[in-house]
Amino acid sequence: MKKSVIVLLVIGAIALLLFGSVRKSYNNMVMMEEGVTAQWSQVENVYQRRADLIPNLVNTVKGYASHERETLEGVINARAKATQVTIDPSNLDAAALQNFQEAQSGLSSALSRLMVVMEQYPDLKANQNFRDLQAQLEGTENRITVERMKFNETAQQFNVYIRKFPQNIMANMFGFEKKAYFEAQSGAERAPEVQF
Repeated sequence: MKKSVIVLLVIGAIALLLFGSVRKSYNNMVMMEEGVTAQWSQVENVYQRRADLIPNLVNTVKGYASHERETLEGVINARAKATQVTIDPSNLDAAALQNFQEAQSGLSSALSRLMVVMEQYPDLKANQNFRDLQAQLEGTENRITVERMKFNETAQQFNVYIRKFPQNIMANMFGFEKKAYFEAQSGAERAPEVQF
């Protein structure tokens, strides 16, 4: 009778240790995945800040450069497309992130064209509202870069954790999947040509 009690106690202790290990790993995966989701929210937050600044910028420019209608409409349309693309944080796969990046790149491109056009208007460049908006937009672009970098770091930590043994077994059992990263736009590896 004593042997069966000892065997049951050993089996119970092993089961308890195994349960504790699985519980700890699962809870860590949940915590890290929530960290990725929270960081994604920060990325969306700064992109939203940029989208919110654009109508003010366009309205300021309209007063000085109303005949630049095509450029202004391009910015407005690109903003509309960029704000329509959303991603479910629980499904941050490469395809969804690529779609989001393309929409945001379109907006960045339209804003760059607007800034080039604005260089032709000295009165506009002297306008305090325009300068303030331009400075806010530049600051927001810097924030976007920082938040994207933080997102990639958070996603990397999560991805490494769920790929390690034995967490990879539990990640597969519980459906935790690797998160996608922000990547540089194609052609970003080449320095832009500057001609005078």
